[in-house]
Amino acid sequence: MAEDQIETVELAFDDDGATPNHPDFALLLHKGAIRGDDASRIEAMFAANGWVGLWRDGVYPFHHYHSTCHEALGVARGWAEVQFGGEQGETVRLQSGDVAVLPAGTGHKRIDASDDFLIVGAYPPLQPYDLIRSDEAGEHDAAVERIAAVPVPPTDPVFGEAGGLKQRWVKGG
Repeated sequence: MAEDQIETVELAFDDDGATPNHPDFALLLHKGAIRGDDASRIEAMFAANGWVGLWRDGVYPFHHYHSTCHEALGVARGWAEVQFGGEQGETVRLQSGDVAVLPAGTGHKRIDASDDFLIVGAYPPLQPYDLIRSDEAGEHDAAVERIAAVPVPPTDPVFGEAGGLKQRWVKGG
């Protein structure tokens, strides 16, 4: 599906002292990027656009973020209410077909989900995965430094080399 046929919502969050979020890049929510309830289609799209470390599961029910990588979350089935940005962030309803692209440092937590909720996750190449709970004392300042060093990926997980984050995360891209 062409980028002009998909609504992309940008959500930016400030550092709240516990969850750094990203100082420069907004979370991108590509609404209805995939048609149908099929995890394999999301995995194939992510892989075709160079996003690796594919996994299937849900979203943790506690505030957390990744300081060494960006992350793509594609909803394969069902829906979930996810709070992005930490305790002071925004709760967003993700549903089947949506893809969220989280810049490093973006807090996320599952608030509620349908019984059949399934998400596919992936990361850009050469960006090792870490997981930091927002309530972990002493992690914040070191995480901020790591987040600043995470490069813009060579591709968007949905639109490849030319669209999505490659147009919207202009700084460094």
